[in-house]
Amino acid sequence: MKTILKKSGMFVATALLLASCKKFEELNVNPTAASADQVQVEYFINKSIIDAQMNPDVAERSFVLYWKTAGHQHSNGGISSGSYNDDWTVAYYDQVSGWLNAANTGIQIGNEQIAKGTNKVYTKNLMQIARIWRAYLMTEMSDNFGPVPVNSFQGTNPDFSDVKTIYYFALAELKDAVANIDEAAAVDASIVALDPAYGYSYAKWKKYANSLRMRLAMRLSEVDAVKAKSEFEDAVAAGNFIKATDETFQVQEKDGWNSLTGVMSREWNPQFISATLNNLYLGLGGVKSADQLGAAYQSYIKPADYIGLKLDDHFTSMTNNPSAGYWFDGLPYSIDPRAYKTFIIPGDFTDPNFNTYPSWTTDAKNTVRNLLDAAGGTVKTIDAKFNWNASNTGDWQAKGTKNQLRAYEGTMPRLSNQFRASKSKRIFFAAWESYFLIAEAAERNWTVPMTGKAAYEAGIASSFEYWGVTAYLNAYKSSTDFSRTGTSVSWDHTTEPPASHAMNFINGYTNAAGTAQVLYPKNDLYKNGTVKNDHLTKIITQKFIAQTPWLPLEAWSDQRRLGLPFFENPAIEAVLPNLPALTPSNYMTSNVKFFPQRLRYPSKLANTNTNGYNQAIAALGGADAVLTPLWWAKKQ
Repeated sequence: MKTILKKSGMFVATALLLASCKKFEELNVNPTAASADQVQVEYFINKSIIDAQMNPDVAERSFVLYWKTAGHQHSNGGISSGSYNDDWTVAYYDQVSGWLNAANTGIQIGNEQIAKGTNKVYTKNLMQIARIWRAYLMTEMSDNFGPVPVNSFQGTNPDFSDVKTIYYFALAELKDAVANIDEAAAVDASIVALDPAYGYSYAKWKKYANSLRMRLAMRLSEVDAVKAKSEFEDAVAAGNFIKATDETFQVQEKDGWNSLTGVMSREWNPQFISATLNNLYLGLGGVKSADQLGAAYQSYIKPADYIGLKLDDHFTSMTNNPSAGYWFDGLPYSIDPRAYKTFIIPGDFTDPNFNTYPSWTTDAKNTVRNLLDAAGGTVKTIDAKFNWNASNTGDWQAKGTKNQLRAYEGTMPRLSNQFRASKSKRIFFAAWESYFLIAEAAERNWTVPMTGKAAYEAGIASSFEYWGVTAYLNAYKSSTDFSRTGTSVSWDHTTEPPASHAMNFINGYTNAAGTAQVLYPKNDLYKNGTVKNDHLTKIITQKFIAQTPWLPLEAWSDQRRLGLPFFENPAIEAVLPNLPALTPSNYMTSNVKFFPQRLRYPSKLANTNTNGYNQAIAALGGADAVLTPLWWAKKQ
């Protein structure tokens, strides 16, 4: 009991030390004001990792409203239409400052203990782990804002560094930290529980550091290819990266209201399937719904060449979303087998992962909704039970006002309860990402330990293992069926789809049958829209699906870096004030000016650190705006 109380007291002292800083100014203070003898490195690492899981306040603003929205992992307006909320950004900036503060303090405390000879046998290793985690946090912060401080925590007004400097620093830190971890050093059993990711397995931390280095190196591929190649090849050379499920960097969530509460647990947001994901899922892999679902679903499954009810007066077509303008009144003929695991089917109340949020209403179980006329009268009533749809973001104007169907809890596929109940493990890096990174590196003719095909298929297999759908793996990998975006799974099938394909529909108002030529979308951000089914498109398509729903910031970063996968434009029945470049004359094209590129700095920063803010804007190379691309991002 004395040991427990001693540890608890140390943790409280550490927490009080950090909490004493003004939240917004945590980057601007020296956190080592307390005696180094009063604290231990492991407590700072523990605090930094746990707090970075995000309490519900910051999780709903950054992870859900910013990252998942910008990364098109769910359907939501907000930043996907260029808007911005300073309060949300302050919440994240305050928090990430604290996480970095704790990691950096652990490093400083370790250095002081070593200098005084008061260190533990494992202190040096823990310092390297703190450096690895700091490299992640620093680049996470930079991937949101752009320039951030590198040499912070040493004075009252830290300087801001450009993104290139930040990435070079992080890459060097990761390499040096791995080289300085002594795997033979003993791990005290008393500190194992203070590492919620790996229990201070030095071997796993080294694998994470190498995989993270691969990620960061690849981020530079479009702007600094020589550096990207050399760093990636060095990180992957020894084969010591995350390869297996038990090496996943993940942290157990817990119910309640604290830092370990699930990042996607807030009931107010249904987290509908996005149009981006839906278009990637549909037809991909050729796995039939009939083979995935039980007898009760079979009568709802539609033919492969059916696109749905055409409802022009209620569904926008002012977007390059190939599924726009239709309501799919059934279940798709074939769909990626991870889709039904990630999102629940409307009306499928027997599904053990059916999510009933918000719990204070019965909306999740109401599948019957109306389409109205201008006077508010009912034009058509639709029962969305076992219907599968995704709604486009943007401004729908009158079509949205008259449509009670397209953004309602009971009628749309929503995120599985598996991710809403604070019982999962939040994933920061999994084996599938290592493999997809290697596959991309192989496509770039970098020296890697596997062929592009082998790595690509290993990434798919790793993702299928996570979702428990390996029974479909072999058929899936060999499929040449095109998704709604014109991409297939088979590595060896690089035939481009035709410009369009014929699909049948039913007029939702008259019940008359018709046929439409449905375009495969032209993604101008990638090879000027001429390619839809090459190896890199396949790799990023699979990576995007695999990263859902745990890694939305990575999904957003890949799209900013490469223009992949295809992101549909927001609907533009009326001009979107925060996306002025998107107009009724160009909405069928893709452009970086149609998608968010970063977060603006918190408004307080210009006052609390005027010099640093001015440095940041100069290093950014553009306005402090949502649409200003970061250094490593694709510009076109």
